[in-house]
Amino acid sequence: MSDPLSQVIELLRPRAVFAKTIEGAGRWAVRYTEFGQPGFCAMLEGRCRLAVDGEAPRLLETGDFVLLPATPAFTLSSLDAPPPRVLDPRSAGDAPALRHGRRDGPPDVRQFGGYFAFAAPDAALLVSLLPRVIHVRGVPRLAELVRLLGDEAARDAVGRTPILERLVEILLIEALRAVPGAAAGPGLLRGLADPRIAVALRRIHADAGRAWTAAALAREAGMSRSAFFERFTRTVGVRPMEYLLAWRMAVAKDLLRGGGIRIDDVARRTGYGSPATFSTAFSRHVGAPPGRFRRAARAAAR
Repeated sequence: MSDPLSQVIELLRPRAVFAKTIEGAGRWAVRYTEFGQPGFCAMLEGRCRLAVDGEAPRLLETGDFVLLPATPAFTLSSLDAPPPRVLDPRSAGDAPALRHGRRDGPPDVRQFGGYFAFAAPDAALLVSLLPRVIHVRGVPRLAELVRLLGDEAARDAVGRTPILERLVEILLIEALRAVPGAAAGPGLLRGLADPRIAVALRRIHADAGRAWTAAALAREAGMSRSAFFERFTRTVGVRPMEYLLAWRMAVAKDLLRGGGIRIDDVARRTGYGSPATFSTAFSRHVGAPPGRFRRAARAAAR
């Protein structure tokens, strides 16, 4: 059966950009401005407080892992915090470590964290399907993956880039599947945690080219059309056919960027009976016809 979560991560095409050790000692607080790129941190030692704008503050402890798929503005601080110092995450510098608070003596808090980029130009669409804040506790595999990521990022060895990209992909999947789906907000994780809705999501991802209707997906889920429509919309956050269209367009863009496949084959693989019908739907959704999108993608790649 198709794995929607892995497919979303694969289309996002994450690549490591920046990671370093972050320390804190005494009383300290830093406020990071909104960044937009996915950020992460693994707590190696100590405790601190994380306050993401629009979310309840969280206590981070040794062994915790946090992932912010779009990194809104947030404040990181000691438990007894002074007024925060404002930082721009884009200007963190190239030093292998960053220290907050008291400059001398051993740190009270030690993290390994940073951010990476999604290579997909339509990443925002797929990120919208993920939780805003992912906070995982008690999963040693994540801490080990972050350690491996940090070791590889610090090396200047042959094959470094593809190894970093694969490690980040694995890290993302491990973090996302460690989140209890029922505790996540509306989106892909909550949908996959619902046995009925998960069946429909897997059918969509397994065969995006099939002529799906809401009634057909409801039958796959073993529900009436009205009950399925309401439950899917409430659980995933979008209506079934909106999700289907978004996934088809994400697949189409990935095929067009890759080249080597004719537009009529892209149309067939994404459920459109003719290239003309596909071109109209693609232009309406993306803002450019398939041929122009492919040429622009190739030019950007060069």
